[in-house]
Amino acid sequence: MAELLVVGTLALDNVKTPFGAVHDALGGSATYFAYAASFFTRVRLVAVVGRDFPQAHLDLLAGRGVDLGGVQLAEGPTFRWTGEYGYDLNEARTLDTQLGVLADFHPVFPDHFRRSPFVFLANVDPEIQLDLLRRIERPRLVALDTMNYWITGKREALRRVLAEADALLVNDAEARMLTEEPSLVKAVRTILGYGPRVVVVKRGEYGVLMAADGRFFFTPAFPLESVFDPTGAGDTFAGGFMGVLAHADRVDDETLRRAVVYGSVMASFAVEDFSLNRLTRLTEAEIEERFGAFREMMRLGH
Repeated sequence: MAELLVVGTLALDNVKTPFGAVHDALGGSATYFAYAASFFTRVRLVAVVGRDFPQAHLDLLAGRGVDLGGVQLAEGPTFRWTGEYGYDLNEARTLDTQLGVLADFHPVFPDHFRRSPFVFLANVDPEIQLDLLRRIERPRLVALDTMNYWITGKREALRRVLAEADALLVNDAEARMLTEEPSLVKAVRTILGYGPRVVVVKRGEYGVLMAADGRFFFTPAFPLESVFDPTGAGDTFAGGFMGVLAHADRVDDETLRRAVVYGSVMASFAVEDFSLNRLTRLTEAEIEERFGAFREMMRLGH
């Protein structure tokens, strides 16, 4: 088992879906990622929060064994996101984003964080991603996420990060936007030309497409009767995906494929309730049971 470092956001979210709403709920890319990954490996977290961030949220992560040595407490408000979903839960409508202390975030972390074999650069400014990456000592695997805001606003910085990364995890709209290719397969091949050798495209209820060393792998999403809140599903997928790789301490084709399935399993639990509520009730037995059901669902007969 190898250590896994993540830099991203700890946030307070206001979310409304057709099935309810939450106010100042625990959210953020690094939050979902770290909590999901903690079921598989040891996680180190780098982020910033304001003094309005509840201590109970930090205690929740620490209770999962997450090393919070890289979490800074700054003067000012915590990053906040407000969004809503219609019955098409694949698309969120952002109503308000308040950067707060994230606007002046410069990662600071203990020396032992520098020796993290697996690194995930969650959805933050690519300048922050690059700054952190260049202070890590010879990581074995570097993966990152991004979003349309950075693709349009900081494309050159993002391309510099991509040139140094081993893997990119994005949704299908972001893959097309980044490459200006309408074909998803062409978009993936173009991204592989930017530097990463692994590209994972998260497609919500339509599953996951991965290209690794030129070979494609696809899984459907796990069929669910009830989806309450898809916020953080992609970050939860990434946490499961990277957690499995760090646990195995290898990045071969078989492990990558298992990581995609486990990532999909973790995301399927996250959407069953608001915030991290379902993940906080999750057991390892439930994860393995759903992983088994996932494998059976995709099994071909003889």
